[in-house]
Amino acid sequence: MLYIHIPFCVRKCSYCGFYSRVGGDVQTYVDTLCREIELRAEEVWPKPHKVRTVYFGGGTPTLLSVSQLGQIVGQLRRSFCLSETEEWTIEANPECLTKEYVADLRSIGAFNRVSVGVQSFADADLHTLNRRHSGEDAVRAVANLKERGYRNVSIDLIYGIPGQSAEQWTSNLDTAAKLDVQHLSCYALTVEPDTILEQQIKSGRVRMPDEDEELARYKTLLDWCGSNGFTQYEISNFCREPYRSRHNSRYWDHTPYMGFGASAHSFDGSHRRWNIADTTQYINGINNNNTYFEMEKISEIDAFNEYIMTALRTTEGIDISKLDPVFADGLKDNILKYIMEGYIYIQNGHYRPTEKGLLHADGIAADLIIA
Repeated sequence: MLYIHIPFCVRKCSYCGFYSRVGGDVQTYVDTLCREIELRAEEVWPKPHKVRTVYFGGGTPTLLSVSQLGQIVGQLRRSFCLSETEEWTIEANPECLTKEYVADLRSIGAFNRVSVGVQSFADADLHTLNRRHSGEDAVRAVANLKERGYRNVSIDLIYGIPGQSAEQWTSNLDTAAKLDVQHLSCYALTVEPDTILEQQIKSGRVRMPDEDEELARYKTLLDWCGSNGFTQYEISNFCREPYRSRHNSRYWDHTPYMGFGASAHSFDGSHRRWNIADTTQYINGINNNNTYFEMEKISEIDAFNEYIMTALRTTEGIDISKLDPVFADGLKDNILKYIMEGYIYIQNGHYRPTEKGLLHADGIAADLIIA
């Protein structure tokens, strides 16, 4: 798995806690990113095998010109074996997906999945989130993708937005169905530290919905998906089969991956590596042969804990065969109460969460990890 981070944004969304920056020398960043790909492909850590998935995230990857995206794709093809790559995903903002841009994107001949950051089709919600696009822009963006033959289109939606009514949340879902998207990633709005949203809440300008309202929106989502042919395969992810995100599914399954770009993370099964979250220092580090990343060895306990935390968020659950026998025995004893109470069931060598279990997955995982 390969992940490419493009940190640039036109402006910061009110809720965003990811590393991104407004403005900057985009072409220098792209050139440096290609240099990192070239250098690390020559390393033995981790030894590059067949690459199954490639994911361009951000930030806003579609702020790059199609020529710049093609430059990165070309470097990836020169550096890795991509002949059996199943899925190329690019995250996109609706306002970027004009007819012309989508046509040029298609001409690269790489991306077969587009994840569109819609968040809401209601202009009032989008204003609260400090998004640049309108609901009409979002509808048009998906239509442009469909017109150019993109079948595998995912959209992000957010619930629990201050002022968002139950009717508007349902309307967002109905609009997604009318647009014939195949995948939904639906997240509760969370208040990240040092964000515009946090400042608005502290000043009293914005009131977040309470837990009961948020849970009601989530249950509406579950009922709606069940009635509209969407399968839940992770707490926040739903698809019409067979359009699961293969990249994210492997990430949740603890498959090794390499990340490129400022703030990108990598994982080889026993070590975690992360690039510096500053584009200037990242560029200087690579071009001047200075340190631009940190690295740590993951203990067996930490590896177990991370797997439990991610696996229990999926309907696949915990693959018992992947566990160290000592950890497996301890987990067997600790998970029994959740099986007895209907939160977990055993099937095909997996501890799988029930629908009720998914609602409480984070709390269950926190109880099962080794302190």
